[in-house]
Amino acid sequence: MQNNTPLLQVEHLRQYFNHGTFHAVDDISFSINRGEVLGLVGESGCGKTTTGRSVINLYDITGGKIFFDGSLINEGTFDYEKSIADAKSSGNRNEVERQKALLKEAKARIRERNKKGRYVTDIQMIFQDPVSSLNPRMTVREIIAEGLLIQGITDESEITKRVSEVLTRVGLLSEYADRYPHDLSGGQRQRIGIARAIIMNPKLIIADEPVSALDVSIKAQVINLLNSLRKDMGLTVLFIAHDLSVVKYFSDRIAVMYYGKIVECAPSQELFAHPLHPYTKSLLSAIPLPDPDYEKNRTRIIYDAASEHDYATDMPAMHCITPEHFVYCNSSERELYTKEMEKQ
Repeated sequence: MQNNTPLLQVEHLRQYFNHGTFHAVDDISFSINRGEVLGLVGESGCGKTTTGRSVINLYDITGGKIFFDGSLINEGTFDYEKSIADAKSSGNRNEVERQKALLKEAKARIRERNKKGRYVTDIQMIFQDPVSSLNPRMTVREIIAEGLLIQGITDESEITKRVSEVLTRVGLLSEYADRYPHDLSGGQRQRIGIARAIIMNPKLIIADEPVSALDVSIKAQVINLLNSLRKDMGLTVLFIAHDLSVVKYFSDRIAVMYYGKIVECAPSQELFAHPLHPYTKSLLSAIPLPDPDYEKNRTRIIYDAASEHDYATDMPAMHCITPEHFVYCNSSERELYTKEMEKQ
């Protein structure tokens, strides 16, 4: 029987820093189905990497809930803390104590899940910088095998065999196992990062701009490698990038982020053919094409949130425009976007 539950479900994720004053990720929700690639795009600083790091629990999330394979694996404590503060300001001591008890229970649940959660091996991450993400004092074999050792696999022959197999799988010779990261090129180092992730046989890969530090020819090789691994291993991928051309080629659906919020999410082909949110249109207008005549006449669309939207009374939310096309807008904008799609 087919399991229709999304592999990853993120609900109202919030990631705040600097004592809650900086909202890196501000109340976003999305899901990724099994075997699907969701591309997460946006300009630098919009919260893409923070989202990925929050999902894999490199950060203690501020608020929201994260479900993996149908199980709650993480939740934030912001709502409990806010309720405590509100109860204190109103002088309701009973409510303060009740919310403190709920907060204590939530933190205990988080600690318990982190201790025994199988998801720590089922979710793996490929980092953006292949230089800083690899320990320069460890050999390639030690880097790739570290996860196996943490999981209790100590048989040297088994480790050597699995490291050799995964090196071959990512297009490297088994002899590379005795080298150090500084002996390798940028593309080879990124393949080591991919090998380190897939040796654990994960269900979900979070690829954080895995090709942004590579030149064009190597970038294509790594993307093709990821595509091949995705099909062979049945991987589900959260693909974080700012290169829209790469995202269009590799992703089934694309979510567009702007200042910590997802402003549009749709199937890849539909997003490129029928963008609705002004920021999405601005991003797409910035994609260069290898056509001199087109480039001479290409007009950049400048996005200015203050002039584009009037949210003084009609507040925005994520609205479904078509069954698979969602846009962050208010009710009046929703009517415009719906009419725009009906004309297509």
